Amino acid sequence: MASHRRPKQPSRTRVTVLTATAAAAVALTSQGAAQAAPKPSKDEVKSKVDKLYEDAERATDKYNGAKEKQEKLEKQIGDLQDKVAEGQEDLNDLRDGLGSMASAQYRSGGIDPSLQLFLSSDPDDYLDKASTLDQLSSQQVDSLKKIQKKQRDLAQQRKEAAGKLDDLADTREELGKKKREVQGKLGEAQKLLNTLTAKEKSDLAAKEKQRASRAADRADKPADLGDEAPASSRGAAALNAAATQLGKPYVSGGTGPNSYDCSGLTQWAYAQADVSITRTTYTQQNDGTRIGRGALKPGDLVFFNNLAHVGLYAGNGQVLHAPKPGAVVRYEAMEYLGDFQFGVRVA
Repeated sequence: MASHRRPKQPSRTRVTVLTATAAAAVALTSQGAAQAAPKPSKDEVKSKVDKLYEDAERATDKYNGAKEKQEKLEKQIGDLQDKVAEGQEDLNDLRDGLGSMASAQYRSGGIDPSLQLFLSSDPDDYLDKASTLDQLSSQQVDSLKKIQKKQRDLAQQRKEAAGKLDDLADTREELGKKKREVQGKLGEAQKLLNTLTAKEKSDLAAKEKQRASRAADRADKPADLGDEAPASSRGAAALNAAATQLGKPYVSGGTGPNSYDCSGLTQWAYAQADVSITRTTYTQQNDGTRIGRGALKPGDLVFFNNLAHVGLYAGNGQVLHAPKPGAVVRYEAMEYLGDFQFGVRVA
């Protein structure tokens, strides 16, 4: 007869040992994984951070575009709402006028006007009143037509306003997404920078300062940058205006006068030259005539990294721009800015 004994349960001591062994194995595996992924070098961190800043700048540009669209929609909606309010007042006046005519007819006898005229004993009086009735009817018809047109106009304006309100809601949602994307990229960059030692951070900061100092030294020498004629008097004025902002911090979404992002600085600079250009790199590329590197002159817009960045050409291969988070408005050699796309000469 087969035995049906229940299998012996492991003792508590044995379970504890097994658990400790498993935990140790997990710890060893984790240590092995950590050893397999060595800490990135200072240069690797810088490269990754620069790429994240570039991504953040693209997202910032899209954020700026959505913000600009929001502001335009809000203005358009405000104008439409004003028109609707004015139109409603006009409609109310037209209706009041029509009501006054009807009341006047009623007070003339309270019976059908044509019957009242038919019973008139004076033929001349009949003709005079008939003429008045025809005129009054014409006024009523004209008023009714005006009311109908005003109602159609109001309905169209209300429909247009409702559509723009829907667009505004979508734009605000997009604005929020882009803002979170910018903050996410900048947060990732900061986490990477936090992996560096104090000395590594100090070395990077020193290199950054040295690079900016060299560019500023070259820009301060008129012989270096003054040999090239400006693109135009307005281009020269924009470049001179931007030069007054040297040292101002880069801030995503900044349009001056206390801080700037790249396209915020170029837009502000041209505004000081009484030239209106658009807000983002993606639209500023269409604010003039495209030119190649060999045709660049001081004051031209210069675009880099698939339109992620824009600055003002300052001559002698130098660009005046708002570089990236943590940096300030400065001159910099074009070769440090990434892939050059093209220049734009603002009309």
